[in-house]
Amino acid sequence: MNVKAIGQGVGYGLIAAVVYGLLLFWPAGTFDYWQAWVFLAVYGVISIACCIYWGLTNPAVLQRRLRGGPKAETRFTQKLASTALIAAFGSVFLISALDHRFGWSAPPTAVSLLGQVVVVLGLCLGILAVVQNGYAAANITVEAEQPVISTGMYGLVRHPMYFSLLVTMVGLALALGSYWGLAGALISVPILVVRILDEEHLLVQELGGYREYTQQIRYRLVPYLW
Repeated sequence: MNVKAIGQGVGYGLIAAVVYGLLLFWPAGTFDYWQAWVFLAVYGVISIACCIYWGLTNPAVLQRRLRGGPKAETRFTQKLASTALIAAFGSVFLISALDHRFGWSAPPTAVSLLGQVVVVLGLCLGILAVVQNGYAAANITVEAEQPVISTGMYGLVRHPMYFSLLVTMVGLALALGSYWGLAGALISVPILVVRILDEEHLLVQELGGYREYTQQIRYRLVPYLW
């Protein structure tokens, strides 16, 4: 058990929740935004539960997940892609909150509830990807004796973490009651393509067996599409 890592992870999760709250309630101009409150509750519970679970069962995984963001990347392309992804993710909050304020679109409650379910699904898919591959770090890196994982979700697409992020972003816009927020998810697609192509260039060079894996698993991000 790594109490320090758990505390750090929970702290990061709480800080993220506060930032998300600012990105939602400030542009929305009101706290009367039940979709935002539900999302923050869902995110907070899942985030804290994961930190505690990994801290108790596999602290190394938690440490890898805590090392993220543009500064943690060693490749210039990845620094740019990571920064752009953060901006795209944040745009979903901002656009959805402005949509709530000005009523650009008005999805029914059922769509928002479905979106909350999709958010949970996306987050859980990301957790499952980490469970199946404990070396899945938040930044692009290859560790000594790191194996190539080709089973489970990695037997469907090469980058299930990015797939889960895309699912989460689509669900997030709907969960926050906005169709316009889907623009943020759309913007993230070319960014993910750039990040994946650069990441695979590194993995083919530095991770033994990855070239053979790319020949075995055809799809990178979305099954049957790309």
